[in-house]
Amino acid sequence: MKKHRISIYDTTLRDGAQGEGVSFSAMGKLMLAKRLDAFGADYIEGGFPGSNPKDMEFFSAIKKENLSHSRIVAFGSTRRARTKVKADPYVRSLLDAGTPTVAVFGKTWKLHVRDVLRTSVKENLAMISDTVGYLKDKGKEVFFDAEHYFDGYKDDPEFALKVLETVEAAGADCIILCDTNGGSLPEEVNEFTMAAAGRVETPLGIHAHNDGGLAVANTLSAVRAGVVQVQGTMNGYGERCGNANLCTVIPALKLKMGHPCIHARKLARLRDLSLFVDDMINLRPDSRAPYVGRSAFAHKGGPHVNAVKKNPITFEHIQPEKVGNKRNTLISELSGGSSVLLKAVELGASGATSKEEAREILNNLKALEHKGYAFEAADASFRILIQKVLKKHKSFFDLDGFRVIVEKRGKDQPCISEATLKLRVKGDIEQTVAEGDGPVNALDSALRKALVRFYPEISKVQLTDFRVRILDPEDATAATTRVLIESSDGDDRWGTVGVSENIIEASWEALVDSVEYKLFKEEERKGSGED
Repeated sequence: MKKHRISIYDTTLRDGAQGEGVSFSAMGKLMLAKRLDAFGADYIEGGFPGSNPKDMEFFSAIKKENLSHSRIVAFGSTRRARTKVKADPYVRSLLDAGTPTVAVFGKTWKLHVRDVLRTSVKENLAMISDTVGYLKDKGKEVFFDAEHYFDGYKDDPEFALKVLETVEAAGADCIILCDTNGGSLPEEVNEFTMAAAGRVETPLGIHAHNDGGLAVANTLSAVRAGVVQVQGTMNGYGERCGNANLCTVIPALKLKMGHPCIHARKLARLRDLSLFVDDMINLRPDSRAPYVGRSAFAHKGGPHVNAVKKNPITFEHIQPEKVGNKRNTLISELSGGSSVLLKAVELGASGATSKEEAREILNNLKALEHKGYAFEAADASFRILIQKVLKKHKSFFDLDGFRVIVEKRGKDQPCISEATLKLRVKGDIEQTVAEGDGPVNALDSALRKALVRFYPEISKVQLTDFRVRILDPEDATAATTRVLIESSDGDDRWGTVGVSENIIEASWEALVDSVEYKLFKEEERKGSGED
């Protein structure tokens, strides 16, 4: 049976921006819209033009861009109660945005008509009819968001369906059924969507929130009931618990349900797009996100890794490359020889192919993990461990010593951190002093300051994340500390680990691994002629 095409409607720039900690600059909104267009989103909701100047700035700027696929949508409400539609400033702002498509929301739950709008059922229907009809007369493609449709249907099915009939009579191009409170169950969404499809002929869409953790399931349930448009946000960002996550919905539609939506070639950019959105709003990517997360195709247990090596479908529901991801072999004391060999190859240590070498690496790994090291998020440290076991490691510098001072000169004064560092680099002695926001930042600055003359490429390295774990809290301040550091040079990210009873020493270990990994990769790149 041929599956109908599903239209993808992205509302990251509007509904996603309502999420806690999510904010886009005007330029950021423009950059994301262009990425969504290149990805193949059919509609991009740009914002609420009547609510703030930034959204109007976006609508003005986006007109100058030559989008190849997406249609930009301005979002707003129906006219206010007891106000003529032509005189309503919010309706006017939808026209001022100059978009080919507009989306307006209206009430389908009597509770909201009574307690929020504080008007009559008759006036509510008139507000909807007047607004949709007016915007259609202005030549717009009009989508109607049936706000609280599922709650409204549970409360009074006939009223909710009457709203949809009113929208259809006014000429809307698509009616989007909204689970605005995010509390519906998939079987309810399926049943109530089919009820809507039985009452109106206008195409239907679905807009689900995730308050019950079911936004994706509800979206797919609505698709099974016949909707032709799905709305959601990248990475599921949105108000409260967020919206339906398009990074999960799209591959499910395409790869699991067989519905045409995003071209396979563009679907392979999904993980990159997901990471781009996280970077844009400065939020850490969810490593456990389905399809696009770093752990989505991660394998740790020895038997699992061995099985995947023989046939990936034993423990992978799709090929990671279809969504732009890759297999990730996790290394720990639970690992077997197969895991070590696969991880070594994955990290580029092609020489580590014998069983004897794998066994020696594994023995070193288990000894270090017994001391508190963890390499699951520290691939760079594990690569250096491999090099050391294979007697291929090269030290780019040697430490003579360091001193870190933290000083506070009064109760109202900030702490001052200063690090003094002495290294031997290529036969020279380098001694540097640097200040930082904290002792680790000061030490990091001093290290890179000492090395940059010898290794200019180190200037690109930035410490992007710093995490501390107390391994034996019962020992209080004498407890062993594990430090995980994430670094980036703008192109790649890598993780390193250090362990000590002294947090500064643990941090130093992780910092040294981070820097040496970068220098090692640079030498490797130059040796392969990739300049």
